[in-house]
Amino acid sequence: MPKPLDGKLALVTGGGIGIGAAIATAFAKAGATVAITYRTHPPSDELVTALTTPSGSRPVAIHFDAGAEADLVASAKALSCRFEKLDILVNNIGGLVRRSTIADMPYSLWREVMAVNLDTAFLVTQHLLPIMSRHNGRIINIASLAGRNGGHPGATAYASSKAALFGFTRGLAKELAPEGITVNALAPGFIEATPFHDTFTSTDSKRATVSSIPVGRAGTPRDVASAALWLASDDAAFVTGSIIDINGGQYFG
Repeated sequence: MPKPLDGKLALVTGGGIGIGAAIATAFAKAGATVAITYRTHPPSDELVTALTTPSGSRPVAIHFDAGAEADLVASAKALSCRFEKLDILVNNIGGLVRRSTIADMPYSLWREVMAVNLDTAFLVTQHLLPIMSRHNGRIINIASLAGRNGGHPGATAYASSKAALFGFTRGLAKELAPEGITVNALAPGFIEATPFHDTFTSTDSKRATVSSIPVGRAGTPRDVASAALWLASDDAAFVTGSIIDINGGQYFG
Protein backbone atom coordinates (compact mmCIF):
# COMPACT_ATOMS: atom_id res chain seq x y z
CA MET A 1 0.00 0.00 0.00
CA PRO A 2 1.46 3.41 -0.95
CA LYS A 3 2.68 5.64 1.86
CA PRO A 4 2.13 9.43 1.93
CA LEU A 5 5.81 10.30 1.46
CA ASP A 6 6.87 7.52 -0.89
CA GLY A 7 9.64 8.69 -3.22
CA LYS A 8 10.29 11.88 -1.22
CA LEU A 9 13.63 13.06 0.14
CA ALA A 10 13.48 14.95 3.44
CA LEU A 11 16.21 16.79 5.31
CA VAL A 12 15.76 17.47 9.04
CA THR A 13 18.39 19.71 10.59
CA GLY A 14 19.26 18.79 14.15
CA GLY A 15 17.60 15.46 13.52
CA GLY A 16 19.68 13.34 15.86
CA ILE A 17 17.62 13.85 19.01
CA GLY A 18 14.37 15.17 20.45
CA ILE A 19 11.81 16.80 18.16
CA GLY A 20 14.07 16.51 15.13
CA ALA A 21 14.52 12.78 15.60
CA ALA A 22 10.77 12.28 16.03
CA ILE A 23 10.03 14.20 12.82
CA ALA A 24 12.69 12.28 10.91
CA THR A 25 11.27 8.98 12.20
CA ALA A 26 7.72 9.92 11.20
CA PHE A 27 8.90 10.84 7.70
CA ALA A 28 10.78 7.56 7.29
CA LYS A 29 7.75 5.54 8.42
CA ALA A 30 5.73 7.45 5.83
CA GLY A 31 8.12 6.28 3.10
CA ALA A 32 10.56 9.19 2.74
CA THR A 33 14.30 8.81 2.42
CA VAL A 34 15.63 10.89 5.28
CA ALA A 35 18.79 12.92 5.69
CA ILE A 36 19.59 14.55 9.02
CA THR A 37 22.24 16.97 10.20
CA TYR A 38 23.83 17.00 13.60
CA ARG A 39 26.54 18.82 15.50
CA THR A 40 26.57 17.55 19.09
CA HIS A 41 24.01 14.70 18.91
CA PRO A 42 24.92 12.09 16.30
CA PRO A 43 22.14 9.60 15.54
CA SER A 44 22.12 6.49 17.70
CA ASP A 45 22.07 3.01 16.21
CA GLU A 46 18.44 2.76 17.30
CA LEU A 47 17.57 5.96 15.42
CA VAL A 48 19.39 4.81 12.28
CA THR A 49 17.28 1.65 12.36
CA ALA A 50 14.11 3.71 12.86
CA LEU A 51 15.02 5.93 9.91
CA THR A 52 15.49 3.04 7.56
CA THR A 53 12.44 2.96 5.29
CA PRO A 54 10.30 -0.15 4.74
CA SER A 55 11.92 -0.42 1.30
CA GLY A 56 15.37 -0.54 2.92
CA SER A 57 16.51 3.02 2.20
CA ARG A 58 18.96 4.00 4.94
CA PRO A 59 19.27 7.53 6.32
CA VAL A 60 22.04 9.97 5.50
CA ALA A 61 23.66 11.69 8.50
CA ILE A 62 25.68 14.84 7.89
CA HIS A 63 27.81 16.50 10.53
CA PHE A 64 28.07 20.25 10.26
CA ASP A 65 27.85 23.50 12.17
CA ALA A 66 24.95 25.34 10.57
CA GLY A 67 26.20 28.61 12.02
CA ALA A 68 29.42 28.35 10.03
CA GLU A 69 28.52 29.31 6.48
CA ALA A 70 31.54 27.69 4.84
CA ASP A 71 30.78 24.38 6.55
CA LEU A 72 27.13 24.61 5.61
CA VAL A 73 27.85 25.41 1.96
CA ALA A 74 30.19 22.44 1.70
CA SER A 75 27.56 20.16 3.21
CA ALA A 76 24.86 21.56 0.93
CA LYS A 77 27.05 20.87 -2.09
CA ALA A 78 27.67 17.32 -0.91
CA LEU A 79 23.94 16.80 -0.49
CA SER A 80 23.26 18.32 -3.92
CA CYS A 81 25.77 15.95 -5.51
CA ARG A 82 24.24 12.94 -3.79
CA PHE A 83 20.61 13.77 -4.51
CA GLU A 84 19.02 15.44 -7.51
CA LYS A 85 16.33 17.19 -5.52
CA LEU A 86 15.09 17.84 -2.01
CA ASP A 87 11.34 17.59 -1.42
CA ILE A 88 11.06 18.49 2.27
CA LEU A 89 13.25 20.72 4.42
CA VAL A 90 12.70 20.98 8.18
CA ASN A 91 14.65 23.78 9.84
CA ASN A 92 14.76 22.34 13.33
CA ILE A 93 18.10 23.57 14.67
CA GLY A 94 17.66 25.89 17.64
CA GLY A 95 18.41 26.50 21.28
CA LEU A 96 18.26 28.88 24.20
CA VAL A 97 22.08 28.86 24.66
CA ARG A 98 21.65 30.21 28.21
CA ARG A 99 19.22 32.31 30.18
CA SER A 100 20.05 35.96 30.69
CA THR A 101 18.23 39.21 31.35
CA ILE A 102 18.75 41.99 28.83
CA ALA A 103 20.50 44.06 31.52
CA ASP A 104 23.14 41.37 31.99
CA MET A 105 23.29 40.04 28.44
CA PRO A 106 26.49 40.60 26.46
CA TYR A 107 25.88 41.44 22.83
CA SER A 108 27.84 38.32 21.90
CA LEU A 109 25.17 36.15 23.58
CA TRP A 110 22.36 37.99 21.79
CA ARG A 111 24.08 37.40 18.45
CA GLU A 112 24.74 33.74 19.26
CA VAL A 113 21.08 33.11 20.05
CA MET A 114 20.03 34.82 16.82
CA ALA A 115 22.60 32.82 14.85
CA VAL A 116 21.42 29.50 16.27
CA ASN A 117 17.69 30.06 15.83
CA LEU A 118 17.28 32.45 12.91
CA ASP A 119 20.48 32.67 10.88
CA THR A 120 20.70 28.88 10.55
CA ALA A 121 17.20 28.72 9.02
CA PHE A 122 18.15 31.45 6.55
CA LEU A 123 21.46 29.86 5.58
CA VAL A 124 20.16 26.30 5.25
CA THR A 125 17.16 27.45 3.21
CA GLN A 126 19.17 29.75 0.96
CA HIS A 127 21.84 27.20 0.11
CA LEU A 128 19.46 24.27 -0.41
CA LEU A 129 16.79 26.19 -2.30
CA PRO A 130 18.40 25.42 -5.70
CA ILE A 131 17.61 21.71 -5.24
CA MET A 132 14.20 22.14 -3.62
CA SER A 133 11.45 20.44 -5.57
CA ARG A 134 9.28 22.89 -7.46
CA HIS A 135 5.48 22.51 -7.56
CA ASN A 136 5.36 20.36 -4.41
CA GLY A 137 8.28 21.40 -2.18
CA ARG A 138 7.79 21.77 1.56
CA ILE A 139 9.71 23.92 4.06
CA ILE A 140 8.79 23.60 7.73
CA ASN A 141 10.37 25.85 10.36
CA ILE A 142 10.35 24.80 14.00
CA ALA A 143 9.59 27.88 16.08
CA SER A 144 8.30 27.99 19.67
CA LEU A 145 5.51 29.13 21.96
CA ALA A 146 8.15 31.53 23.32
CA GLY A 147 7.80 33.49 20.10
CA ARG A 148 4.14 34.04 21.04
CA ASN A 149 4.35 34.73 24.77
CA GLY A 150 7.95 35.80 25.42
CA GLY A 151 9.01 32.58 27.13
CA HIS A 152 10.14 32.13 30.72
CA PRO A 153 12.43 34.59 32.54
CA GLY A 154 15.81 35.00 30.87
CA ALA A 155 14.55 33.92 27.45
CA THR A 156 14.01 37.30 25.78
CA ALA A 157 16.67 36.72 23.12
CA TYR A 158 15.32 33.23 22.41
CA ALA A 159 11.73 34.48 22.22
CA SER A 160 12.80 37.28 19.89
CA SER A 161 14.56 34.87 17.54
CA LYS A 162 11.55 32.57 17.40
CA ALA A 163 9.16 35.48 16.78
CA ALA A 164 11.45 36.54 13.94
CA LEU A 165 11.14 33.02 12.55
CA PHE A 166 7.40 33.64 12.19
CA GLY A 167 8.14 36.63 9.95
CA PHE A 168 10.73 34.64 8.01
CA THR A 169 8.15 31.91 7.44
CA ARG A 170 5.45 34.25 6.16
CA GLY A 171 7.73 36.33 3.98
CA LEU A 172 9.28 33.22 2.45
CA ALA A 173 5.83 31.69 1.93
CA LYS A 174 4.84 34.62 -0.29
CA GLU A 175 8.18 34.57 -2.09
CA LEU A 176 8.10 30.86 -2.91
CA ALA A 177 4.39 30.30 -3.50
CA PRO A 178 4.69 30.98 -7.26
CA GLU A 179 7.28 28.20 -7.42
CA GLY A 180 4.97 25.69 -5.77
CA ILE A 181 6.90 25.53 -2.48
CA THR A 182 4.93 25.88 0.73
CA VAL A 183 6.50 27.34 3.87
CA ASN A 184 4.95 26.87 7.31
CA ALA A 185 6.05 26.86 10.94
CA LEU A 186 5.28 24.83 14.03
CA ALA A 187 5.28 26.51 17.44
CA PRO A 188 5.62 23.81 20.11
CA GLY A 189 4.85 24.59 23.73
CA PHE A 190 6.20 22.48 26.59
CA ILE A 191 7.57 19.31 25.00
CA GLU A 192 9.11 16.78 27.36
CA ALA A 193 12.03 14.46 26.54
CA THR A 194 14.02 17.16 24.75
CA PRO A 195 17.52 18.53 25.47
CA PHE A 196 16.02 22.02 25.81
CA HIS A 197 14.00 21.34 28.95
CA ASP A 198 16.46 18.81 30.32
CA THR A 199 19.06 21.59 30.28
CA PHE A 200 17.19 24.81 30.99
CA THR A 201 14.03 23.96 32.95
CA SER A 202 14.01 22.97 36.61
CA THR A 203 11.86 20.17 37.97
CA ASP A 204 9.65 22.64 39.83
CA SER A 205 9.22 24.76 36.70
CA LYS A 206 8.33 21.69 34.64
CA ARG A 207 5.73 20.67 37.21
CA ALA A 208 4.20 24.15 37.32
CA THR A 209 4.10 24.39 33.54
CA VAL A 210 2.44 21.01 33.07
CA SER A 211 -0.17 21.89 35.68
CA SER A 212 -1.11 24.96 33.63
CA ILE A 213 -1.71 23.04 30.39
CA PRO A 214 -5.47 22.65 29.78
CA VAL A 215 -5.21 19.15 28.29
CA GLY A 216 -3.50 18.01 31.48
CA ARG A 217 -0.18 16.73 30.16
CA ALA A 218 3.10 17.78 28.61
CA GLY A 219 3.60 17.50 24.90
CA THR A 220 5.83 14.87 23.32
CA PRO A 221 8.12 15.00 20.29
CA ARG A 222 5.60 12.77 18.53
CA ASP A 223 2.92 15.47 18.92
CA VAL A 224 5.12 17.82 16.90
CA ALA A 225 6.10 15.13 14.41
CA SER A 226 2.50 14.35 13.52
CA ALA A 227 1.87 17.99 12.58
CA ALA A 228 5.09 18.10 10.56
CA LEU A 229 4.06 14.94 8.71
CA TRP A 230 0.75 16.52 7.72
CA LEU A 231 2.43 19.71 6.49
CA ALA A 232 4.85 17.59 4.44
CA SER A 233 2.07 15.62 2.80
CA ASP A 234 -0.01 16.36 -0.29
CA ASP A 235 -2.99 16.96 2.01
CA ALA A 236 -1.44 20.31 3.04
CA ALA A 237 -0.67 21.52 -0.48
CA PHE A 238 -2.91 24.60 -0.07
CA VAL A 239 -1.48 25.54 3.34
CA THR A 240 1.35 28.08 3.38
CA GLY A 241 2.42 30.94 5.62
CA SER A 242 0.73 29.29 8.60
CA ILE A 243 1.93 29.02 12.20
CA ILE A 244 0.54 25.92 13.88
CA ASP A 245 0.52 26.05 17.69
CA ILE A 246 1.15 22.75 19.46
CA ASN A 247 0.75 23.51 23.15
CA GLY A 248 -2.24 21.69 24.61
CA GLY A 249 -4.26 24.88 24.97
CA GLN A 250 -1.62 27.02 26.72
CA TYR A 251 -1.95 29.68 24.06
CA PHE A 252 -4.42 30.50 21.33
CA GLY A 253 -3.06 32.54 18.42
